[in-house]
Amino acid sequence: MSIPLPISALVRAVVASALLVVYTASSVSANEADPYVWLEEIQGDKALDWVQAQNKTSQVKLGKHPLYDQIYADALDALTRTDKLPEITQRGDWIYYLSKSTEHPRGVLQRSPLADFKQGSPQWQTVLDIDALSAKENQNWVLQEMVCHAPDNKRCLVSLSPGGTDASELREFDLESMRFVKDGFTLPTAKMSASWVNADEIIVATNFGADSMTESGYPRTVKLWKRGTPLTSAMPLFTTPASSVSVAAQYFKHDTTPLMLITESLSFWSRRYYLHEGGKAIPLELPDLAAVEGVVDGELVVSLKRDWVYAGQHYKLGTVLLVPPHSVRSDSAVTKAKITVLMEPDATTVIDMVVVMDKTILITTLQNVQSQIYRFSRDGASWRQQKIDLPASGTITFAAGDKTSGEFFVRYEGFITPPTLLFIDDKLTVSTVRQQSATFNSEAMKVTQYFAESADGTKVPYFVVMRKDTKLNGTNPTLMFSYGGFRVSLTPSYSGSYEALNGVYGKAWLERGGVFVLANIRGGGEYGPAWHAAALQENKLRSYEDFEAVAEDLIKRGITRAKHLGIEGRSNGGLLVGATMLRRPDLYGAVICGVPLLDMKRYHTLLAGASWMAEYGDPDTADWEFIRAYSPYQNLRAKMDYPPVFFFTSTLDDRVHPGHARKMAAKMMAYGYEVDYYENTEGGHKGSATSDQLAKRIALAYTHLWQHLK
Repeated sequence: MSIPLPISALVRAVVASALLVVYTASSVSANEADPYVWLEEIQGDKALDWVQAQNKTSQVKLGKHPLYDQIYADALDALTRTDKLPEITQRGDWIYYLSKSTEHPRGVLQRSPLADFKQGSPQWQTVLDIDALSAKENQNWVLQEMVCHAPDNKRCLVSLSPGGTDASELREFDLESMRFVKDGFTLPTAKMSASWVNADEIIVATNFGADSMTESGYPRTVKLWKRGTPLTSAMPLFTTPASSVSVAAQYFKHDTTPLMLITESLSFWSRRYYLHEGGKAIPLELPDLAAVEGVVDGELVVSLKRDWVYAGQHYKLGTVLLVPPHSVRSDSAVTKAKITVLMEPDATTVIDMVVVMDKTILITTLQNVQSQIYRFSRDGASWRQQKIDLPASGTITFAAGDKTSGEFFVRYEGFITPPTLLFIDDKLTVSTVRQQSATFNSEAMKVTQYFAESADGTKVPYFVVMRKDTKLNGTNPTLMFSYGGFRVSLTPSYSGSYEALNGVYGKAWLERGGVFVLANIRGGGEYGPAWHAAALQENKLRSYEDFEAVAEDLIKRGITRAKHLGIEGRSNGGLLVGATMLRRPDLYGAVICGVPLLDMKRYHTLLAGASWMAEYGDPDTADWEFIRAYSPYQNLRAKMDYPPVFFFTSTLDDRVHPGHARKMAAKMMAYGYEVDYYENTEGGHKGSATSDQLAKRIALAYTHLWQHLK
C-alpha cells in the first residue's frame, strides 16, 4: 500500500509498528522443509532450465518496453567510451591499464611509459590480450590481478578467473618477452593468494588438497615455494584451524631487516598477526580487530578498529599507529620501542584509507562523507603531516603510485563532476593528467546532503541528486541506493562513468527526470568503525531502520511518494532491500535486488557464507532469534502488498550463492507477486564480465524501475 502526503510522524509510527508485528510473526519454523532447495544446485540441469526460462521471460517482458533499447545503447556508450578515465596501476616507470571496448570486451592489458602518460600523451603497447587468450584456450578469462616482483618488475604472477569467479588460475608472466613463462610458477584454479619473496621464491596459500581449505572455502595453509620444485615440496609456514576464515603471508624488503608477516583471519573482522623468524611463527600482541596496512622503515602501519591499551598507553578506536614489530612480540625477544600515533580521528574526521609507500604514508579521510587526503613523511625523528590541496567536496581515491619516489596519482570525482586523474609530485604539486568527458548533462543537476532521524534518534546522512528545476510535489521517480555493511563507505561518485554505485544512470535516470539518493546508513564505514559496529549481529535491524528513516524523510520533504520510490542494493545491500521491502512494503514502489543474501538460515553453509558470521551471527545457535527477525526468505508470506522486484545474480558467483536470488524469486512467483529475474551465466559476484553484459543488466533494471515508478 502507498500512503499519500501529508502524513504525520504518529501515523507513520503506527503503520510501521503494525507492519513489523505482521512481519515478525510471519517467521516460519527453522525446521520447515525448503521446497526450492533444488535451486541451490548451481549447475543442476533442472535449476539451469529454470534460470533460462526466467531470463527469457524477463528479456521478452522488459525488452519490448519503449525505453529498453535506448537505455541499453546509452549505458554501452558510457561504458565503452575511448576517453573513459583508465583505472591504472604503476610498476616502476610504466603505467598499466586494462582497456575494454566492443572489439575487446574482456580487455587488453596495455602499458605506457610513465613520462608519456603524465604528459597526457600515453604510448600504449599491448602486454596481454585477454580476448585472444580466451579464444585460443576456449575459456572466458577475466583478468583479476598481476603481482610483479619489485623493484625490477620483470616477472609477474597473473591471476586469471574463469568467468569472473573469485577463484583464479595463477601463471607467471615475463614483461620483457610479453609471454607466459614456460615451466614458471603456475597453479590451478582455486581461491588463493600469492606474493613474491625473491625472483625464485613465492609465498602461496591455495588448495593444496585434502583438508587444506577452511569451512569458508579459503586456504588454511600458507607455504614457501621455490622455483623448479614441485608444489608438494613447498615449505609450510603456518596452518590455521578449519574454523578460521583464511591465512596469507607477505614479505617486506626493508633496507636493513627483511620481515615476513603472516595474517591469520579468525573471522571476517578479527585477525592475528605473526612474525615468521627462524622457522617459527611468533605471535604479535596486536588487538584482534587491528589491521596492518603495510610496513614503512621496518615499522608496522596499524589501523585500530577498537580502543587499545598496551604498555600503559591508551590508543583510540580509528587511530593509525606506527608499531615496531619487535615491541609487540609475545616471546622473550620483546624490545622496548616507541609506538607512534600517526593520526587519530576527531569529532568530524574519520580515517578512510591508508596507503603505505617506502618512505611515505597517504591517508584519506571523510568529513561528513566528503574526502580529503594527507601525506605523512619523516622530518627527522618525527613525522610531518601535509594536507594536499584538492577540492573539498567529492571523493578522492588513490589510483597508482611509485613506492620509491612517493609520487602518486589520485582520482577525484563527484556525483555530477566527471572523474579527473591528478598527479601529485614529491613537492605535493598537483597537476591534471586527464578528465573524462561528461556522459550526461550535469549542468542541469544539483546535489544536496540531508540528514534523517532514525528510530533511535541517530542522524543518518544521505545525498540527493536531481534536476535543478525539480518540483517538490511528491511525484518524482526516485531511486534510493545503499549498502550498510562490512564497514564499506559509499561516497559521491560520478553518475555516468562506472558501476561504483548504481550503474551508468546519468542518462538512464537523471536526464529523464529521475532523482537519485545515496543513503549512508549504519553498518557502513562513513563515520568509522563505530558506525559499522552499531549495526552488527543483534543490532543489524538498525541498518534497516536507518534506511526506512531516509525513505520517510524523502516523503516528508516532498521529493517523492512511496509509489514513486524505488530502492536498490547489492550483496549485503541486496539483503537490505530484501528485508526492508518485507518490513515496510508501504514505503516502496519497486525494488532492484542484486547478487543478494536472502536465506539467512542457510547463508553460512553456502560458498563463502561461513566467513560472514562475524557480521551477521551464527544461525545454528541462539543468534537465529535475532537473524530470523529480518531474514527475507523465511519472512516472505502470501497476500501482502509487496512492491514488484527485479532480481539479478550470476551463475558463477562463488562468493554469494545464486541460490539466494533463485529461491526468493521462485517463492515470490509461487505466491503470485510480480517478479523479474535475470541471471548472467558468468561475471562472478560483480554480476557481469563484459561491458555488454553490464549494459544489458542496467537496461533491464532501469526499464523495471521506469515501468513501475513513473
